[in-house]
Amino acid sequence: MAGFVRKFTKGLFIGLNLVAVFLFLLGCLVPYLNPTRWWLFGFIALLIPYLAVILLFAVIFWLIAKPRVAIISLATLLIGWKPLTAIVGFHIKESFSPVKIEPRLRLVDWNVGSLVGLSKSRDKQKLVRERIADAIDNTNADVVCLQEFNHSDTQGPQADNIGLFKKHFPYYFFSKDYSKGNGFYMYGSIIFSKYPIIKTGRIQYPGNRAESLIYADIIKANDTIRIYTSHLQSFKFSESDYLDIEKIKQQDKELVDASKNVFKKMRVAFSRRGIQANIVREALDSCPYPSVMCGDFNDVPASYTYFRIRGNRQDAFLEKGFGIGRSYMALAPTLRIDYIMPDQQFIVHQFDMVDEDLSDHFMLVADISLKSSK
Repeated sequence: MAGFVRKFTKGLFIGLNLVAVFLFLLGCLVPYLNPTRWWLFGFIALLIPYLAVILLFAVIFWLIAKPRVAIISLATLLIGWKPLTAIVGFHIKESFSPVKIEPRLRLVDWNVGSLVGLSKSRDKQKLVRERIADAIDNTNADVVCLQEFNHSDTQGPQADNIGLFKKHFPYYFFSKDYSKGNGFYMYGSIIFSKYPIIKTGRIQYPGNRAESLIYADIIKANDTIRIYTSHLQSFKFSESDYLDIEKIKQQDKELVDASKNVFKKMRVAFSRRGIQANIVREALDSCPYPSVMCGDFNDVPASYTYFRIRGNRQDAFLEKGFGIGRSYMALAPTLRIDYIMPDQQFIVHQFDMVDEDLSDHFMLVADISLKSSK
């Protein structure tokens, strides 16, 4: 009987190990398969960090129990080196110096969550917009890219959000993706700059209520630098969706209905981001200047969206960060979905993710400079 149990347990562990190997190898295909068609791989991309940890523990376990079996998991991790290098930063984290050294450009990227903060209190929400502006001012940034930004031309000072920044950033370009009431309410992404903007552009994504990719060409010294930002398709989870996710986690009896609703929204988002990523890639390829792509991609580093947009660009987190990183505080501890990506003409000097507790996203800050200006 003891022999049967031992044999069964060994077979079970090997079977589970092979399932993890199979899923991880499927995940290695994610960067090459557009989720517009291969939407299932969008879900697999979310599992890559967890599968990597399982395989790492499997290597350790089998080295002790049966070393030859460990080769399977080890070889799988080596095959999946590409997605893993996009997930994990290997630079020991250094403290971010507030001192800005010329000719470096300090760039802030932040999804500000409509400038209402995390509290449900109306009174507290009214104060958040000013606190966000102060937090950005304190970084001594040169260029600021914000997503989920809103502004009104007609509701008075309490809704004049552009006015909060104009003192320190006199130049800006606002996408105005959603607009109603002839300036009463506008929403989208915005680029603020201390340096003159000589040209701007906007490429709207397909769809009736889709957002857009925007850029601004800034002049710093004798250099023209193009700054891109965008907010790609989100899962559009409502408060009820987050409750559904909790039901799924807790194996609630309403699990099936909750799963269907969440699954449908995720599938649509994966597909639309595949289209949007291709549009961004085409724009970046045609850029005549040194450029930086940043924004909220709403997708993880192991995804098609990430690899398609990044191409051969640098990821500021990977250049200066350590660990898995996290830029979005809800749902899971491994969601790095906000990025600053300079092209290869830049040097990344320092990078930080700052939790100001004013949005469900962290603020990203990076100091970069053109290699020709060093």
